[in-house]
Amino acid sequence: MRFWDSSAVVPLLVEQGETSTVRALYNADPMMVAWWGTVVECVSAVTRLRRMGALDAGGAAQARARLDAIGATWIQVEPSEKVRSSACTLLTRNVLTSGDAFQLAAALNGPSAGDGRIEFVCLDRRLRQGAEAEGFTVLPAQAAEQERRK
Repeated sequence: MRFWDSSAVVPLLVEQGETSTVRALYNADPMMVAWWGTVVECVSAVTRLRRMGALDAGGAAQARARLDAIGATWIQVEPSEKVRSSACTLLTRNVLTSGDAFQLAAALNGPSAGDGRIEFVCLDRRLRQGAEAEGFTVLPAQAAEQERRK
């Protein structure tokens, strides 16, 4: 079981440079945990790709159908006072957007792996840094290696 940020979910919906990497992670462990707002963030990304011309209407519809199918199977972390309070605290400790703070707070307050925190799947550089600072193992590992080379 892994927590999936929307930045890692989108390449499961739409073919991108990171698709094969995140698909391998998903195939190895399809039990996903996601924040309640992840669906909205993914729809926003698909809509933006459609407006930019990177997706046609059929591709956008396929992406939405994939999102519906994946979203129906994941464990969703619901909004709560605990998640909101945690997000506010995270903003004081990390350089995050409010959306990223909610993602990280959801991971911190969602289900655990029994023996500790679950792994955090993310492609966003700042959110990866925040998740690492909060003690998560962040995947994919090669993304961390690419960041170090920059």
